[in-house]
Amino acid sequence: MSTDQVQVGTHRLAPAAPGAKVTRLELFYDLVFVFAFINVTNASAKTLGEGGLLGSLLVLALLWTAWTSLATLGNVVRADQGIMPLFGFTTMAVIFVASVSLPEAFTDKPPGLPGDLVFAGCYLVVRNLQLLAFWYALRNDPRLRPRWRTIAVPPFITVSLLLLAALVPQRLFDGDAEAVARVGLWVLAVAVAFAVSQRTRNEGLTIVSAGHWAERHAQIVLIALGESIISLGLGPGLEAGLPLTWPIIGASALGIAVIAALWWIYFDSRAIAGERALHRVHGPARIALARDAYTYLHLPIIAGTILFALGLKRVLAEIGDPTGVGLHERIDVLDAAVLYGGVALYLLAVLGFQFRTVHRVNRLQVLALVVLIALIPVGTALPSFGALTLLVVVIVLVAIIDTVRYRHKRQELRQEKFHEERELEAGETEWRRRYLEQQQTPREGHPPESAIVP
Repeated sequence: MSTDQVQVGTHRLAPAAPGAKVTRLELFYDLVFVFAFINVTNASAKTLGEGGLLGSLLVLALLWTAWTSLATLGNVVRADQGIMPLFGFTTMAVIFVASVSLPEAFTDKPPGLPGDLVFAGCYLVVRNLQLLAFWYALRNDPRLRPRWRTIAVPPFITVSLLLLAALVPQRLFDGDAEAVARVGLWVLAVAVAFAVSQRTRNEGLTIVSAGHWAERHAQIVLIALGESIISLGLGPGLEAGLPLTWPIIGASALGIAVIAALWWIYFDSRAIAGERALHRVHGPARIALARDAYTYLHLPIIAGTILFALGLKRVLAEIGDPTGVGLHERIDVLDAAVLYGGVALYLLAVLGFQFRTVHRVNRLQVLALVVLIALIPVGTALPSFGALTLLVVVIVLVAIIDTVRYRHKRQELRQEKFHEERELEAGETEWRRRYLEQQQTPREGHPPESAIVP
């Protein structure tokens, strides 16, 4: 929706501008997702062989719908103006409670409050808050009023399915049948949240600021990579306490190398190219590109990063075994699948992002995907340190060869981005100079501000 369509007659809202950037308040909101991602990783680490991984990924998908709604709202109106911070702070508090319930969100375990019902209730409150915020921001737009019921329906369907999953299966089924029924309801809830909500929520809207949208999603990728570093530092437990040994120091260096390579593969040039592609399209084409390349394809980027963090945490548990036995034992198939598969999922999602934005397929990344999947059984034949070393060799080689092979296009893209940033900085500096000169010019009957400053 264009900036002039957000009515600000109440003087309580500020519409987003086409050149808007992410506000500091939005970055503050993302801090709660750091905790959420850490809890997803920890919950998966404890129940990896008991279906916990699937449950954690489904929870992550629903958290993603809450985050992307927050990002959409910040693209329509400024998140730090008027009453909008109130919506944001309240949403942040509720998401924190939902994150606390993550270990029991999929399957409640007494004692304490039922985690599955707490998570469903928090999700209901978050989506209602976001719907209320959208209504408040867009209430004066006559095009959207008739569609409001359509926009509000999908979240209630999703919450209803979550409540059914928490209350019904254990009353009708036993054993594996109960787990299957619960999983089925959760999968259906996630499908509704994505397929229906994404379609209806964007009706009549557009992406006001392409720069804001791209920057917002790039920063949540940074949040996920930061969670990997936190998981690396915390190791297998919930507090810092890894033994200070040479194997642990070496494994930590290898983990940082993988995280740095993942950052490079996305941020060095592909994030820049994706943002430029979003700037070039408008209207329905921009909506479709923003939805496909960012809302849909950035979720597996986040999921792949968290899976890698999970695999890294479990490998560190072996390497940090105080008896020294774990250092020489082979990692099991599930650990190898999570460690290598998380990086493979990340590469696959970045490949899809590149294809959707610039319509090119990187054959090297396709080859890297095949190699990583093929190396899973190889990794199980190696001790934990060797399996991690093999992953580092593959992903770092991919980053280096990719950079060298496409160095001319990369340099051209980065030079354009550099000149753009310099022009924007120069314009901002000039505006500030004029503004300060204007403030210091004495008006009739008033001394200059410099004369009254103590």
